Amino acid sequence: MNLLFAIDNHVVDQLLTTLYSIVINTPDQPLNVYVIQKNKLKKTGKIDAFCKKLEIKYHPIILKDVLLGDVPVTNRYPETIYYRLLAQDYLPNNLDRILYLDVDILVINDLTPIYQLNLSGSLYAAASHSALTNNVTEPINKLRLGNYEAESYYNSGVLLFNLTAIRKQVKKVDIINYIKRNKLSLFLPDQDVLNGLYGHQIKKIPDELYNFDARRSPFYYALSNGQWDLDWVIIHTVILHFCGRDKPWKKDYHNRYAGLYKHYAYRAKKFIN
Repeated sequence: MNLLFAIDNHVVDQLLTTLYSIVINTPDQPLNVYVIQKNKLKKTGKIDAFCKKLEIKYHPIILKDVLLGDVPVTNRYPETIYYRLLAQDYLPNNLDRILYLDVDILVINDLTPIYQLNLSGSLYAAASHSALTNNVTEPINKLRLGNYEAESYYNSGVLLFNLTAIRKQVKKVDIINYIKRNKLSLFLPDQDVLNGLYGHQIKKIPDELYNFDARRSPFYYALSNGQWDLDWVIIHTVILHFCGRDKPWKKDYHNRYAGLYKHYAYRAKKFIN
């Protein structure tokens, strides 16, 4: 199984927590972990030791100077968020698929089903959270991003890449030109670019299974007429995503799944020490 991350020095511990949750819940699955980084991470030794102990093959991809032009960057959206859009240019040519994950994610069940998903010629597979807002933002996003053929607006935190198809169609120059043309309309920069350029070539996967927004438990419960409760999530959900500004590694985070995340973070920390 090939996994992809794109991080900077601020979230190395979060990466290790995510990796630990994957190994625990996807047993007997050899893992190749590719981590895109602008410069060599300061905690590379810690990552190496952690991965060796878990029998993960760690592959750092150091980009150094990547010319993206004048792209929107903030503290919340650093330059690294764009790297997933260019990953195909830096990954080994012999890879035909890879699963990208944000590091504000816990994997609480087996990843194998999503990894082995039939992409049917699509460039990516991803989940949408639009149902949580009654799809009211869908027409706005289509108008804002200029992609009227897209089935939905997709979250870029979990992306299964069809690398064979992506290498033929996804080009850096197209991404840069799209950003230039739409810079003032990009609210969630990399995610907007993904949806604006390639949203119509994304296979939709169920977010309640593969990109459960941890902030929105009451909405999932209501959408499912009471089926998707806490017990259901623990049994069925594979990827729990801590979307938004509030993050579970912060001391003041007290949402429903805070204890679960802190447990995995503690176990990961204890494992390496």
